[in-house]
Amino acid sequence: MNDSTKRVDVAILGAGTAGLTARRAAKKEGASVLMIDPGPFGTTCARVGCMPSKLLIAAADAAHHAADAARFGVNAERIAIDGPAVLGRVQSERDRFVGFVLESIEQAKEDGELLVGRARITGPGRLLVDEETVVVFDRLVIATGTTPFVPPPFRGLEHVTLTNEGIFELEDLPESLLVVGLGVIGLELGQAFHRLGVRTTLLGVGGRIGPITDPAVRTEAARVLGEELDLHPSYELENVEAVDEGVHVSFVDSGGASREETFERILVAAGRRTSLPWLGLDAMDVEPQDGKYLIDPDTLQLGDSPVFVAGDANLLHPLLHEAADDGRTAGANAGRFPDVQAANRRTPLGIAFTDPQIAIVGGGFRALADCQAVAGEVDYGNQGRARVQGINRGKVRIYADKHTGRLLGAELFGPRVEHLAHLLAWAVQANLTVDEALSMPFYHPVVEEGVRTALRDLSKALRHGVPINCRVSEPGLS
Repeated sequence: MNDSTKRVDVAILGAGTAGLTARRAAKKEGASVLMIDPGPFGTTCARVGCMPSKLLIAAADAAHHAADAARFGVNAERIAIDGPAVLGRVQSERDRFVGFVLESIEQAKEDGELLVGRARITGPGRLLVDEETVVVFDRLVIATGTTPFVPPPFRGLEHVTLTNEGIFELEDLPESLLVVGLGVIGLELGQAFHRLGVRTTLLGVGGRIGPITDPAVRTEAARVLGEELDLHPSYELENVEAVDEGVHVSFVDSGGASREETFERILVAAGRRTSLPWLGLDAMDVEPQDGKYLIDPDTLQLGDSPVFVAGDANLLHPLLHEAADDGRTAGANAGRFPDVQAANRRTPLGIAFTDPQIAIVGGGFRALADCQAVAGEVDYGNQGRARVQGINRGKVRIYADKHTGRLLGAELFGPRVEHLAHLLAWAVQANLTVDEALSMPFYHPVVEEGVRTALRDLSKALRHGVPINCRVSEPGLS
C-alpha cells in the first residue's frame, strides 16, 4: 500500500453535524475512522442555515417591534435600517458560530482523521479522493448533506439568483426580492427581508405554507401571513427573463390577477436534493428503486450494504438535532457492523421562526394516517396574554388517539410556539394522555394557557368528537 492509499475501518463522507457525530460514535465502537470533505467547513446550520437565518430574523424582529410600538402608545422616531450593518452583524456572529465547529475540524486534522477533498466511490470498499488518493474501507457513512434545487424556469439567472448558500454573503440589502418557494427557508427569509424594508414577493406551489399539513392551521396561516406579506401560496409562472435591473417576471398570483414586476434579486428556496445519486453508489451495486434509495429509517443502513446514510442526505429528518442523532446511529452501526441496531428516535419536532411561529410535533396532521384521532384547538385571536402583548394571532391544533386518549402530536401557528411545541413534544414522548396533560400546572396569564384551552377542547372531542379523516390529500406534498 503506497502513500497515496489509506486503509480505514469506517470512511465518513462529510464533516458536518452528522459526519462529526458519526466519527465520535464509530471511534467509541473501536473502529478506525477517516472523514473526507472538500470544505468549506462549519456545518450547514452554522454556516448557511439555522444560525445566520436567525441572526437576520433577529434584526427584522427588532425593526418590526420598533415600528409596531405605537399601538402601545410608544411613539418611536423614524426607523432607519442600515443594510450593511445588519448583514455585517449576521456575518460576524455567523463566523463566531462556525469557529466553534472549526475547532472540531482542527482536532480531526491533528488526529489524522480528516482528508480534505472530494470523494467518489469506485468499487466495493474503495474511494478515490480528488483523483489522486485511494481510500480502502470496510464500512461507509454518507453524511454529504443536500444541495439547493433550482427549478428549470429560474436556471441561467445565476447573476441575480441566491439560495441559502449565498444570501448571507450580501454586503447590502437588495431593493427588491422575489422568493420562490414557501417552505421554511422561503417563509423565514422572505418575511425577514420584508421587515427590513425590502420590497418582497413570495411565490409557492399548491397552497403550501411551510411545514403545515393541517388544513385548518394552513388556512389561518395563509390568512395571517397574507395580511402582512405579498404572499401567493399558488401561482402560475408565465415568463421570467434577465433585464438590466435584475429579473423581470410575469405570473398569475393566488387571486388570479396577472402580474408583471422587476426584482433586483431572486431567492430560490424550492427545496433541496440529496447528493446520493452523484457519489458512485452504483459501483457498489447499490441502485435506487423507483428513484429512491432504500434507507432503513431505524438503522440508517442503505439496503443490505455496509453503508449508512446520516443527516440531511437521507432526507428523513433534515434538522440539526436529528442530524446529530443520525450521526450517532450511523456511526455506531458502522463501527460495530454487522451488529446493526435500531435507534431510539425522539418525538419529531420542527419549528419555523416566522412571526407568528410555526411548529410541528410528532409529525403533525400528516402523520395521523390510518388512525382514529381527534383534534382540539385554540384560536389565539382572543388569548389573554397574547392580546396583552399584541401578538394575538394564530391557531393551534392538538391530536390524540380516540380510544386511549394518548397525545399524538400537534400543529401550531401562533405566538412563541417554539416553547409550546417543546412542552407538547415532551408530553407526547412521555405518553401522556389528555387528562394527564390537563393535570399539569398552568400559570396565569401566560401564552401556555392556550394549550390548556386546546386540551380542554380535545377532551370534549374524545367523548363526542368525530375522528379526523386522516387520509386528506395535502397540497405540495407527496
